[in-house]
Amino acid sequence: MIHHPFRIAASTAVLALAACASHTAKESTVMFKDVRVTEHRGNDDLLTAGLGIAGLRAMTPPALADAEHPTPTELRRRALWSNWRGIADLAPGGGYGELYGSTAAVPGREFGAMATVPGAGQPHRVLAQVPDAFDTGKRCVVVTASSGSRGIYGAIAVAGAWGLPKGCAVAYTDKGAGTDYFDLDAGQGVTADGTVAAADAATLAFAPDVAVGEAGVRGVAFKHAHSRDNPEADWGRHVKQAAQFALQSLDAAFPQAAPFTFDNTRVIAVGISNGGGAVLRAAELDGDWLDAVVAAEPNIYVESEGGRALYDYTTQAALLMPCALLHMQGLPQPPLSAQVAPLWAQRCVVLKEAGLIEGSDAATQAKSAHDLMKASGWSDEALRAGALSVGFDLWRAVAVPYASAYGRYMFGESPCGNRYAALDTNLSPRVATNAERAAWWSDASGIPPGAGVNIVEEHPTSPLQTLRCLRDLWQGGSADAQRVRKGIAETRAGLPRSGLPIVVIHGADDGLIPMAFSSAPYVKQAKAGGRDVRYWQVRNAQHFDAFLGLPDYGARYLPLLPYVYEALDRVDAHLDGSGALPVDAVISTTPRGAGALQAGNLAMPGR
Repeated sequence: MIHHPFRIAASTAVLALAACASHTAKESTVMFKDVRVTEHRGNDDLLTAGLGIAGLRAMTPPALADAEHPTPTELRRRALWSNWRGIADLAPGGGYGELYGSTAAVPGREFGAMATVPGAGQPHRVLAQVPDAFDTGKRCVVVTASSGSRGIYGAIAVAGAWGLPKGCAVAYTDKGAGTDYFDLDAGQGVTADGTVAAADAATLAFAPDVAVGEAGVRGVAFKHAHSRDNPEADWGRHVKQAAQFALQSLDAAFPQAAPFTFDNTRVIAVGISNGGGAVLRAAELDGDWLDAVVAAEPNIYVESEGGRALYDYTTQAALLMPCALLHMQGLPQPPLSAQVAPLWAQRCVVLKEAGLIEGSDAATQAKSAHDLMKASGWSDEALRAGALSVGFDLWRAVAVPYASAYGRYMFGESPCGNRYAALDTNLSPRVATNAERAAWWSDASGIPPGAGVNIVEEHPTSPLQTLRCLRDLWQGGSADAQRVRKGIAETRAGLPRSGLPIVVIHGADDGLIPMAFSSAPYVKQAKAGGRDVRYWQVRNAQHFDAFLGLPDYGARYLPLLPYVYEALDRVDAHLDGSGALPVDAVISTTPRGAGALQAGNLAMPGR
């Protein structure tokens, strides 16, 4: 196998803000490259790039004057639109901006850069948003990590929407994932400002090592799957580097008030989903640098107390859940039952033929699959909400790149023969267009399919070939399986720092990251270790606030973001000495049905 030398340094010039100042020596050990400072005022603010709630609700993204050559300003506005809509329920009647949350314009400056954790081969993005209303007398930084594998603005609706209106600086990291896609066909990738350039550009954000086979180098690489760094193992360090960058950015923004240090600046970490896992991993790190943590629906892995790795239950769900759901009634729509039932029944047949379930007809086969899921810890509530992930083929979309990431495989080495490319009308790989490539950074979610990039299965011989291969990487004994499991073991969580207040929030109906596998065992382990962890379990809440705009989901489920903001309010008040930390609660909510969300539906715990 020949290694093609596509990897280049992001920049030969390294810039560290305030790196020579002795007062920040402890925080300045990280060198930040390709630093950019931009101003955002008037119709281009920090929080929504001037779109406001009406612009964010628009069904089409902000237009580009030249689709093949968008400007950094256009790309930023479009990225904010995409990430807001991917995380928050902005639909009328959902309560955003009325009962909770803010999209008010916040003027200020952005400091962006690349940082690299020790031992990593690829950088991660860091970004500090500094509002003009930042109070140097009450220094606060909210540090966050993107949910899923989203780009640098992936937590704007979580941390930005809470911190910026309060005058706090907000620090972000894409935690080694993000939307810095690289087109192997064109030899082009994404630069620091989001625009596309050739492989030898000085500020390229990601350029992969690639394996050249008989068919040559082709397709699309992205950082989470193809960095060879197993970024999830370093999530906590990514978060701390983002906080360090925020302090140095504040030194540059307000030199008359410098130094900004962990000793004189309040730092609260918050994140949801993968971002929630990242801030919990940051809580493990040595040093008194964090003041509090709020983590919602966290992807966090502990081996004890019933904990399961994301890869384990994802690959199980990818195989069994379509069949198992046939055993259940009253599934949320979409997917439309009449359309998917025949496909799910065929999955049952294939599973039976493979010897993975039992039964002589669809009903008994579905019950067999359902029983297997329940026996491994899935609740009916999680299975029911998981129908959405089945409908969007999300289980496979997650499992394919995570296998590559955990095994530290280079592009072209996927253990199950998958790659990524644009597809033509016959679903065959093709070269991406200039316009598609130009919009990847702003429009993609960091995990294909999406933004014109799809999973390609090389020469499948059976309907379950890829899914069984992915599952065998968890259950089997091959060299590839051992390699993947080694990477998963590197992501195990430890105990948070003693004395650090932590609030964990999780929807009881979460069907993507069930709390029985993640937050519940984490909290139990942390409390057994004497750590100060408070736990809110929210009934009738699932994983995706953004899908509550679908009528049936909005009628059944409550958003989780109101509880994140409320927990942040209470933690902030506690740090001010004016309030108590939240107490453990199982929150019995009331679905809103066909009406608009009301405060009573949320049943927010009393202070």
